[in-house]
Amino acid sequence: MSDSKDRGPVVLAAGGTGGHLFPAQALAEVLIARGYRTVLATDHRVDSYGGDFPAEATHIIPSATVGGRSPVSLAKTGLTLGNGVRKAHALFGQLKPSAVVGFGGYPSFPPLMAAAMRGVPCALHEQNAVLGRANRLLAKRVTAVATSFPQVKFAHDLPVERVTMTGNPVRARVLQAATIAYAPVGPDGRRQVLVFGGSQGARFFSDALPPALQALPDAWRAEMRIVQQCRPEDLARVQRAYADLGIEAHCAPFFEDLPRLIAESQLIIARSGASTVAELTVLGRPAILVPLPHALDNDQLRNAETLVEQGAALAFAQADITPEVLAQTLAEMLNAPEKMAAAAQNARALGRPDAAERLADLVERLIAG
Repeated sequence: MSDSKDRGPVVLAAGGTGGHLFPAQALAEVLIARGYRTVLATDHRVDSYGGDFPAEATHIIPSATVGGRSPVSLAKTGLTLGNGVRKAHALFGQLKPSAVVGFGGYPSFPPLMAAAMRGVPCALHEQNAVLGRANRLLAKRVTAVATSFPQVKFAHDLPVERVTMTGNPVRARVLQAATIAYAPVGPDGRRQVLVFGGSQGARFFSDALPPALQALPDAWRAEMRIVQQCRPEDLARVQRAYADLGIEAHCAPFFEDLPRLIAESQLIIARSGASTVAELTVLGRPAILVPLPHALDNDQLRNAETLVEQGAALAFAQADITPEVLAQTLAEMLNAPEKMAAAAQNARALGRPDAAERLADLVERLIAG
C-alpha cells in the first residue's frame, strides 16, 4: 500500500515463547517488506526468543495465565490482566496503531482487549488445531480470526465470514531451508535422526532414546547420527550413552538453526507444538511425534493427529512410548526408506509456505476497513 508508512504501526501481541513469537516474527518480516512499521507487545520471557525480532520497539505488557481456580489465584490473575489492559490502552493512545494482531496465550489478551476498546482493527491468529483458552475469550471481540488448520476445535460457532485459514507463518530461515530436498541418507551415507522437544521433551527423550537405540542392530547404529536437544544436566550422561553404543552424536541444550537441522535430517523425533508441526510440513520431513501430556486442551495431540491422518507422521502418547516401542518403531521406519520418503512428501503437501503472506493480506484488508 502506497501510504503504509504514513499510518500507525501494526502491533503484534505475542507471548515470549517460540510457539507464539516465531509466527509473529514471520508476519513482521513480510509486513516490513511491504513497507509497514511493526511494534511488539509481549511479556518478560521475550529475552529467550525475541532477540532478533524485527520491530521498531518492544513493549512489555503485564499478563498472567489462569493457573488455578482458587478465589485468591483468580483475583491476582484478574488484577494483573486488568493492569495489562490499562497499560496497553494507554500505549495505543500514543502509538495510534493501524491494526493489532494477537498470537494467542494470555500475554495477547490485554493488547487485543485494549484494541477492541479503542476500535482499532484487530485479529487473532490460532497456531494450533484447538482454539486456545485466551483466544476463545477474545474470538468474539476481534475483527477477524486466522487459523492454521482447516478444522479448529471450538471455532465452529464463529461467524464464517470472520474466519480465514491462513496457515501458521514460518520464519524466512525456514523457507530458506525448505529448498533442501529430502534424501533417504545424508551426503556421508549416514541417516541423521534429530531429537528435540523443549525442556520437558528433552528430559523424556534423554531417558527414552538411548535404551531404544541399544536394541537396534550394531550395523544400523553404525550408520546413524543423532542430533539431540538435552538439558544441560543431562548432556554428559546422554553423550556417554551414545559413545558406549558406538553412535555418532551431537547433543546440545539449544540449536541456533533448527530449521536447517530439520532439513538435513532423515527422521525427526519431537513434540507436536504448533511451530514444530508448521516447520515439519513446510520442510517436508517424516516424524515420530510425542505430544506434550497433561495439556489442558490436548492441542499438541490434535496437531499430531492432523499429520498422522495424512500419513506424514506417527504419534504416540508419552505413557505408551516405552524404549521397546520406540525401538520397534525406529526399526520399522529405518528399514523402509521408501515409507519415510512418502511420509516426507505427505508432510510437505500439508505445508503452507505462504502463510505469512496470507496473514499479511488479511492485516492489509483490516487496515483498509
